[in-house]
Amino acid sequence: MLNNQDKKYLRGLAQEQSALIQIGKAGLSVNLYESIDLALEAHELIKVSLLKTAPIDAREAAIECAANTHSEVVHIVGRTFVLYRRSKENKLGLKK
Repeated sequence: MLNNQDKKYLRGLAQEQSALIQIGKAGLSVNLYESIDLALEAHELIKVSLLKTAPIDAREAAIECAANTHSEVVHIVGRTFVLYRRSKENKLGLKK
């Protein structure tokens, strides 16, 4: 579980990133969850954006993606959200 200080730090890191994953008209699927899972293991912190054709809003998508990938929602703004999950290597160095 992330505390507010960790979320603030992660939001700052995510601000400079571009979205790695885009959710389009197909919405949420098993393949999307697998892509997010791989991206989280590689980067720990990813930004996901929803296209205008997505059938789901950002808050619902963030909650569903976090639940299915065992990650945490760091931030939701507009049609973009940020997910975090510590990898085995703990690249960002956050404490438990």
